Amino acid sequence: MGFARTCSVALVGVEGVVVEVQADLEPGLAAFTLVGLPDKSLVESRDRVRAAIVNSGEVWPQKKLTVGLSPASVPKGGSGFDLAVACALLAANERIAPSSIADLMMIGELGLDGRVRPVRGVLPAVLAAADAGYRHVVVPERTMAEASLVPGVAVLGVRSLRQLVAVLNDEPVPEEEDDSAAARGRPDPMLAGLTLPGGGAVGTGFAAGLGGAASGEGGEAHPPLAPDMADVAGQRAARLALEVAAAGAHHLYLKGPPGAGKTMLAERLPGILPPLSRQESLEVTAVHSVAGILPAGRPLVDAPPFCAPHHSATMPALVGGGSGLPRPGAVSLAHRGVLFLDEAPEFSVQALEALRQPLESGHVVVARAAGVVRLPARFTLVLAANPCPCGRYSMLGAGCECSPSAVRRYQGRLSGPLLDRVDLRVDVEAVGRAELVGRERGECTAVVAARVREARERAAARYAGTPWRANGDVPGHELRTRWPVAPGAMHAAERDMERGLLTARGLDRVLRVAWTLADLAGHPRPDADDVRTALQLRTGVAHGLTSVGRG
Repeated sequence: MGFARTCSVALVGVEGVVVEVQADLEPGLAAFTLVGLPDKSLVESRDRVRAAIVNSGEVWPQKKLTVGLSPASVPKGGSGFDLAVACALLAANERIAPSSIADLMMIGELGLDGRVRPVRGVLPAVLAAADAGYRHVVVPERTMAEASLVPGVAVLGVRSLRQLVAVLNDEPVPEEEDDSAAARGRPDPMLAGLTLPGGGAVGTGFAAGLGGAASGEGGEAHPPLAPDMADVAGQRAARLALEVAAAGAHHLYLKGPPGAGKTMLAERLPGILPPLSRQESLEVTAVHSVAGILPAGRPLVDAPPFCAPHHSATMPALVGGGSGLPRPGAVSLAHRGVLFLDEAPEFSVQALEALRQPLESGHVVVARAAGVVRLPARFTLVLAANPCPCGRYSMLGAGCECSPSAVRRYQGRLSGPLLDRVDLRVDVEAVGRAELVGRERGECTAVVAARVREARERAAARYAGTPWRANGDVPGHELRTRWPVAPGAMHAAERDMERGLLTARGLDRVLRVAWTLADLAGHPRPDADDVRTALQLRTGVAHGLTSVGRG
């Protein structure tokens, strides 16, 4: 009778749960039982593991095999357990020493030929391993660069089960051709170097990804140029709103006819957002890793993401869902970046209303029969909409034929409670010929981004020692009581609230925007002009528009 154990990771949303993989061999009728709440793809690992072990030249034990995944109460799915299951079986059959894998964390799918295939969610899995105290992790070679982002963890990248068995037994490591598209045909390098817990030697070729397949190859030779704010003609008010949205983490609603530049403006918002911190980059990368959309050659997402789902997207696609445990939706893929909903009234009402929770809390909780998952969703929302179904309602002489009831129905698809959570609402007018062909252009992205960065630094210094970093995150009560504005500055906003033009939430939003305008202008606290400008950006009623930059 043989017993061995190793470890892997089960993903619940974007968080990892350490799972002990136990293998037990007993005399009896040959059978393979897998227990521990596995899903369909994990149950199929029995056939993948058997074929991989045989095709790697190893002996399949003709005994009663039982593999347990502990804790048994946690649902487990995916093919990332294959490598751990295979090694636990080989150790139980005394092909490798059980002690050599007891303190190893293994993540990877096995092909029928024994090759180790990449899987989703390697970064959050390795983060969970590090938090649990594991210091040695085995992953597919092509995901090694992603796994190496976690400090304090030695990462072993392998191409095949044969190579891993040789390393664990301190035997000569066989050459394996890298079958990835970026490295197909490259010979296997020499291996030497790193020590594993059980005493086996790991080659430096493994630590470098067996020739560098995961170290940056496969990226674009000439990445596309980032959209520049200088490309936007005119649109002074919309440019100001975009800058304020970036400086204070405020949500934005752009309303105007087709061709006015709403999409162009939204696409330029990520470029003026502050760069992600190291912690924020790891958060974003973990979400994108679970979703399987990490770009080739870029294991770390270091720029604010931009997610623009089509208006036919369902509610699960927008906020997360799917069969079994929920997967990240568009709101999570836009975490720490921008979620752009073009033609927002064309989205289903159910999908739009589902945005209300993440807009307030910065996360989304998705409940399914398989469990409840909390997904990060702190993003800047940009809504874009035409004024009517044909888009010509606000254009003089454009010949809009939409009936008043059709216009009301179309505009009513964006509910009051949803728009009440949007700080900035701007009418984007059609660009005139003089602005389009004129030589005068607004400021470029670099200039605006520098001003945004300075405003964010002022806000961060003001909120030091609190949970908040940007004006858009601070609760209204805290902002009113701990950081008062100049005396009399709120008179115009309070008057609009008395007239029913602002809700209590709307008043707090105006106050947040006023603080952002003050930060952009370098004021120690908002004055009456800052509040009037914030009020105009909120309601569209002219109270006077501050000029923060040159355009």
